[in-house]
Amino acid sequence: MFAVIQTGGKQYRVAPGDEILVEKLDGEAGDSLTFDQVLMMGGDKGVTVGAPLIDGATVTGELVETNRGKKIIVFKKRRRQNYRRKAGHRQWQSLIRISEILEPGAKKTAAKKAEPKTDAKADDKPAEKKAAPKKAAAKSDDTKAPAKKPAAKKAAPKKAAAKKED
Repeated sequence: MFAVIQTGGKQYRVAPGDEILVEKLDGEAGDSLTFDQVLMMGGDKGVTVGAPLIDGATVTGELVETNRGKKIIVFKKRRRQNYRRKAGHRQWQSLIRISEILEPGAKKTAAKKAEPKTDAKADDKPAEKKAAPKKAAAKSDDTKAPAKKPAAKKAAPKKAAAKKED
């Protein structure tokens, strides 16, 4: 099964398990995303085309990461005018892993699975906060052990000043 979705002003052909790069979407890695702008769906039953969208059809995916794309160079020049401008640009983008394509009227199975994950994440965050001081304490204990420095060496005795001859 495949679907054509629209996000960020562009259209993408997706299937379950695909990873696509799209314009930056809000969220953190691991968040579940739902795309409801489905333009077309295809599969064993045939092809369904929306006018312009298919009502009730959704595509769910997981936000894998958000990063910046390849740098492009913007170069402007006007000949014989001594005018040259060079600039670079890196666009923000999100990597999405498509998990499920839902036809109109179909029940969400991935969303049910995703809800416990979000609850688990919420439970993990306080646990991480509690665990972090323990780690910090362990690190501080580690840093205390090597922090013991040997006693400072005594300064070497100064040489006697040279006597002036009159």
